[in-house]
Amino acid sequence: MGCINEITGHTKLTGLLGSPVAHSVSPKMHNEAFRLLGLDYVYLCFDVPVENLDTAYEGLKKLGVAGFNCTMPDKTRMAQLVDQLSPAASIIGAVNTVVNERGTFIGHNTDGIGYVMSLKDSGHDIQNKKMTLLGAGGAASSIMVQSALDGARAIDVYSIKDQFWGKAEEMIAAINERTNCKAALIEMTSDDRLGASIAESDILCNATPIGMAPNHTDQCLIHDPKMLREGLIVSDIIYNPRETLLFQMAKNAGCSVLNGMYMLLYQGAEAFRLWTGKEMPVDIIKEKYFQ
Repeated sequence: MGCINEITGHTKLTGLLGSPVAHSVSPKMHNEAFRLLGLDYVYLCFDVPVENLDTAYEGLKKLGVAGFNCTMPDKTRMAQLVDQLSPAASIIGAVNTVVNERGTFIGHNTDGIGYVMSLKDSGHDIQNKKMTLLGAGGAASSIMVQSALDGARAIDVYSIKDQFWGKAEEMIAAINERTNCKAALIEMTSDDRLGASIAESDILCNATPIGMAPNHTDQCLIHDPKMLREGLIVSDIIYNPRETLLFQMAKNAGCSVLNGMYMLLYQGAEAFRLWTGKEMPVDIIKEKYFQ
């Protein structure tokens, strides 16, 4: 236990499909967790653009791999390829984790679980909370669906009318139909309406690229600091930079603040659990790679 595993004839393959993937922290995180638990698994990265995904997926199925992660631009297509979808992945229409269960390849979306767990890590619970969610793209979709499934009371989703709007309308309808959460999709047009929503909310989450390095660090979707108040939970799922303008503004207003680092950690931990049946030693992984 705890020794570096050598590759053997029994080593189970996991990995990451997407393009680009060379920058990913996932191989370090998963391989260290396998080592710590003495598990005979390995995690590798495969640069697979979406036009090659069907062939890569069929190859991985034929090889009988234990499972794999998907990142952009492969998540939506993977949801169409797998044999079955989890409840969250079914609503979202995107997959970031695939598990081989006795030859049946099941698609999951652990991004939302990563978000909910990152809240818990900060001492908060999504249950019975109202959230104002900025954005309706891939990450926002995962967050809204998992939050609803895990007992959020209400979610107001603010977005511009972009390419994600139609899909977001479908997801909002599914949330209202399949969960007890009251969800609404609202076009982001005025600070007044957004401010009123935040005033009624327990959580404000930014799931857009606004604030992200390298091109958007001088931007923030909250234009008036008075929208933020002490006691409001503010999460910005961006982790580069660690403190966005929204993060800094919220900290100055006395909010409870968190970035996206632990969402990344916990989505990986959930994938690890699905593949191995074991809990990732998150405290050690967190200290080593996420400080």
